[in-house]
Amino acid sequence: LHIKAHEYKCTNTDCNASTIAENFNGFLNYYSRMTERCADFICSLALETSCEGCSRICKVLGIKISGDTVIRLLLKRYQAMEHDFTGDKIGIDNFAYKKRHTYGTIIVDEETHNPITLLDGRDGGALRKWLKNNKHIKVITRDRASAYAKVIAEELPDAMQVADRFHLHQNLLEAIKKALNHELPATIKIPHNDEPEESHETDKKNCTGCG
Repeated sequence: LHIKAHEYKCTNTDCNASTIAENFNGFLNYYSRMTERCADFICSLALETSCEGCSRICKVLGIKISGDTVIRLLLKRYQAMEHDFTGDKIGIDNFAYKKRHTYGTIIVDEETHNPITLLDGRDGGALRKWLKNNKHIKVITRDRASAYAKVIAEELPDAMQVADRFHLHQNLLEAIKKALNHELPATIKIPHNDEPEESHETDKKNCTGCG
């Protein structure tokens, strides 16, 4: 596909742009390697399958694209989207892109239960930058990660931090388990009073021999 596009040089010394390139919005943008229609198809296919699966299917169709390029294309489309206003109550948790290797942070609107954004890493660095641009947050539910708690306390000291339901249930079950283990013995034997002692010994010997 060959397209003739013009590039103009700006003679205004006060202008930040030195050159102005002609583009075809809605069809082929500046620096694009594919048409917008092709990019829409690839993004839709990636969302229905996966980035690597999309790459393999595209190769069969004659479109040479790698899984990493599909990811970059999806991120570019996501960054260009208009995001809805974020409420003052959010939830924060970490997730794994690849377990034990790469992790991220997800922020969810507590009122609508819709994801707001995805951040790289779970050490709190990206979260700090996001909170600086969202000072209106008043209530934050989070897990027990100390990194999140420290960043929230430093950036939003007046915000209320609430432990999420999953970790509260987990702590309750651990407390109940410790209490039961402390009060009840590890092994409880129930004797059979209606049977003679010899039969008990015989049964134990047989069970030991069979086991």
